[in-house]
Amino acid sequence: MFENIEFANPEFFWLLLLLPLALLWYVFKRKNEMASLRISSIKGFTVKSWASKLKPVLFAIRLLALAAIITALARPQTEDISTRTKTTKGIDIVMAIDVSSSMLARDLKPNRLTALKEVAADFIEGRPNDRIGLVSYAGESYTKTPITSDKAIVLNALEEITYGVLEDGTAIGMGLATSVNRLKESKAISKVIILLTDGVNNSGFIEPRTAADLAVEFGIKTYTIGLGTNGNALSPIGYNRDGSYRYGMRQVEIDEELLKEIAEVTGGKYFRATDNESLEEIYDEINKLEKTEIEEFKYYKYEEKFRPLIFLAGILLLLEWGLRNSIFKSFI
Repeated sequence: MFENIEFANPEFFWLLLLLPLALLWYVFKRKNEMASLRISSIKGFTVKSWASKLKPVLFAIRLLALAAIITALARPQTEDISTRTKTTKGIDIVMAIDVSSSMLARDLKPNRLTALKEVAADFIEGRPNDRIGLVSYAGESYTKTPITSDKAIVLNALEEITYGVLEDGTAIGMGLATSVNRLKESKAISKVIILLTDGVNNSGFIEPRTAADLAVEFGIKTYTIGLGTNGNALSPIGYNRDGSYRYGMRQVEIDEELLKEIAEVTGGKYFRATDNESLEEIYDEINKLEKTEIEEFKYYKYEEKFRPLIFLAGILLLLEWGLRNSIFKSFI
């Protein structure tokens, strides 16, 4: 009953200092009230009264009652806190994902695309207050899912992203332009594109710099990520007779200058991911850079706990009065 108790008026506990003073006064008063008589022998005095010896119990009961009353005055109470949050500045995010054949390279485990999807899923789950959309691009681009606050839809769409749906190639400008198109009508305070690629722009009819200018026009910040190890990577180079991919070592080519330029002109930042760990760190950093402002409201509900103490004090005082006027009556 008295777990997690707090006191609204703890200053009343200073009154407890009066109890030791009252005890000293009682001892001094009782000593002065006791008379002494000198006689040669106590033979013949056979009356032994236990009630007279227990008389101080009455005063102890009264002190306990006063202690309970003082504690009740300090207002013991429990506190129940309920919290509500309100998003004051939401962020709309579009993740543009390269799904060209080179994303099947195995320099990240098990391959670039699968590693990206795992990290991106964690990123999405960590943004419960933002709307997120997905754009896939290779030699062309399309919207996998428009921006939505339903994370289950986004995660399912992310899981479905695979190579082979789009014409092969790397149309960075198309991927960026499609992402801008998804965000241009957004009313969010902050609009962000996270564009990932592992190659150079070699397809599409929209130049990446033109798409970057569109992002600037609509106030959209772009974070770019170059994915791939330095040097060579085990990548698909053809097909086997059974239709499976044949792998071989290929030079990793990423147009880092272009990605840096896109990030710079739009107010974003460029990152390079060479393995699974660095990719995770990049998304963690973006997560920290793009914080959603949340206003938190706390509601406090107090439950007073002084009533049992008042009840206890009443019982003790009633007990003291009953004993004083019954068993101890002839000794008072």
